[in-house]
Amino acid sequence: MNMRELNYAEAISEATVQAMEKNNGVFVFGEGVDDVVGIFNTTREAFLKFGAERVIDTPIAENMIAGVALGAGIMGMHPVAVFARTDFMLYAMDQIINHAAKWSFTYGGKMTAPVIYRAIVGRSWGQGPQHSQSLQSLFAHIPGLKVVMPTTAYDAKGLLLASFEEKCPVVFIEHRWLYKEKSDVPEKYYIEPIGKAKVIRVGSDVTIVAISQMVLEALGAAEELQKNGVSAEVIDLRTLRPWDKETIVKSVQKTGYLLIADTGWLSCSISSEIAAKVAEDSFGYLKAPIKRIGMADSPTPSSAKLEEFFYPNRNNIFASINQMMNRNGVNPKMEIDTNKKFSGSF
Repeated sequence: MNMRELNYAEAISEATVQAMEKNNGVFVFGEGVDDVVGIFNTTREAFLKFGAERVIDTPIAENMIAGVALGAGIMGMHPVAVFARTDFMLYAMDQIINHAAKWSFTYGGKMTAPVIYRAIVGRSWGQGPQHSQSLQSLFAHIPGLKVVMPTTAYDAKGLLLASFEEKCPVVFIEHRWLYKEKSDVPEKYYIEPIGKAKVIRVGSDVTIVAISQMVLEALGAAEELQKNGVSAEVIDLRTLRPWDKETIVKSVQKTGYLLIADTGWLSCSISSEIAAKVAEDSFGYLKAPIKRIGMADSPTPSSAKLEEFFYPNRNNIFASINQMMNRNGVNPKMEIDTNKKFSGSF
C-alpha cells in the first residue's frame, strides 16, 4: 500500500476528488467552497480540477443548502453540502431531520437520500457561543442519520469515502483543530467502516473512550498515566451513530474502569448514551462509577481566560482517572497548546 503523510484537510480534499472522479453525480456546494482557501483547503483542489459546475458557491442560506442537497440526492446525484460552522446548521434542521433523515422510511425503502452534510466544529480565537459549538449529539439522536466524527487524517479519508457508499444522509463532522494533524494515508481509494470504533492504544487498567479532538488529549493523558504506573486503553469512537458498543464493552470488561471524553456538553449527550449502555450491559465488570469529561455546562465563552475553564484537556482526564481509581498521587500539569492558529476566512 503506497502511503504518504497527509494532514487532515489534505485527506478530506483527496477523498473528495477521488469520489468526484469515481462518480460524476458527486458535487460540492456551500458558502465559500470556491474560495482561495476553500474551507480550510478541503475544497480548493476539487474546485481547481472540476470548476464551478461541480464545486458551487452558494448564498448564505443554510436551509436552502440542505434542501437542495436532499433534492439532488433523491434524484440520483450524491451532493456534499458544506457548513463551515455547525452552529448555522440549526437553520437547516427542518430539511435534515424532518425530510432527509426520514425519506427512505417514508417511502418504504423504495427511495434513498444519499447526501453528505459536512459540518465543522471546534474553537479558535474566541469564536464564542454562536460559532464554535459541538452539536453532534443533536444529530446522533435522530434515526435515519449516520453521524461520523473522525480524528486522524487516515480515518478522515477512509470514513468520508465510506460516506459516499451510503444510501442514507451522513453528517460528517470535522473539528477545526484537527486540520493540520498528520498521519500516513494511502493514495488509493479505500474505505474505513462506519460504525466501528478503533483501539488506538492498548492498555489493561482503564478504558478511555474519546471523540474527535479529545482523542489527542486522551493520548496525552495516557502517556502521563503510563509514567505513573497506569496502563490506559484509548478508543477512538469515530462514529456516533451507529456507535460501536461491542469494542467498548470488551475493553471495559478487561479494565473495569471507563472514562468518556467528548467535545460537547454532557447533558443528553453521546457520552450519556455510552455510559448508560455500558452500565446496563456490563455493570458487574465496573470497579468504580463511570466518569465523563465534556464542556462546561454554559454557552461557549469568547474570553481566552474563560476558555481555559470551559474546554477540558488531558489534565482533566488524568485527574479524573486518578480520582476514579482512588489514586492519590501527583496530578502533573501537562502543557496545553491553547494558541492553535486559525487560518482562513471561516
